[in-house]
Amino acid sequence: MTQLETYISQFKDKTISVAVYDLQTQEEILINADEMMHPASTMKVPVMMEVFRQAQAGLLSLDEQLKIFNSFKSIVDGSEFSLEIADDSELTLYKRIGETESIRELVRLMIVLSSNLASNILMEKVGTARVDAFIKELGIEDMAVIRGLEDKKAYRLNINNAASARSSTTMMRLIAEGKIISREVCDEMIQIMLGQEFNESIPALIPNHAKVAHKTGWSGEFFHDTGIVFPPNRKPYVISIFTRGFPEDNENEAHACMAKVSRLVYEKIILERP
Repeated sequence: MTQLETYISQFKDKTISVAVYDLQTQEEILINADEMMHPASTMKVPVMMEVFRQAQAGLLSLDEQLKIFNSFKSIVDGSEFSLEIADDSELTLYKRIGETESIRELVRLMIVLSSNLASNILMEKVGTARVDAFIKELGIEDMAVIRGLEDKKAYRLNINNAASARSSTTMMRLIAEGKIISREVCDEMIQIMLGQEFNESIPALIPNHAKVAHKTGWSGEFFHDTGIVFPPNRKPYVISIFTRGFPEDNENEAHACMAKVSRLVYEKIILERP
């Protein structure tokens, strides 16, 4: 049993999923990698991908101004619901209802500050079904985006988005390899994710010179992080850590676990190899 497997085995009452792909060696690390989970805010990466796809296709402009609103329809029965500011990690948009913001800035807020409101506004613009269809067109299996954030009626009926650590790593690998739309578009998405402001997990215990483009996710007992790690003087590696079972009122425990997993992966890939 590897040091990583030994560490993960300590969490008897929790599920820790890890999927790693090293672009330098083509080697993989897979531990519980196909466990399907609620993806939480990691699903905002496919939303960003579809926004850029439509921009490249001329269906929208990233500089287009969208009205900021907070009224959405449940996929269960079409009834209206609004997002609660207390459930969001980005607060400024709620003070700007009725004003406008560019699609480009809404994408940035959705990724680096994990704005639920920006995400739902963008999904209204591009179409949730199109986000999911693009995932399928790219050949990413075991990932589904079928609704926006905080649709509580759908949540109570277990109508949820879904993903696994493996599917998230497949997605991030395609971005790292420049295979989604174009190399230039992938580089732009990477630049956005490099600005991530929640860095308690994958980047926390690895050296600062290893830059990380990533997206976190949290919902109830689910805590995740998925991203691309850029060690100097070599190709990057992709890592997704999905967890289930940590108490939602003690996020520090979940972050500490994911940070340690990330560190052990870094040691295995970078420090243990010539």
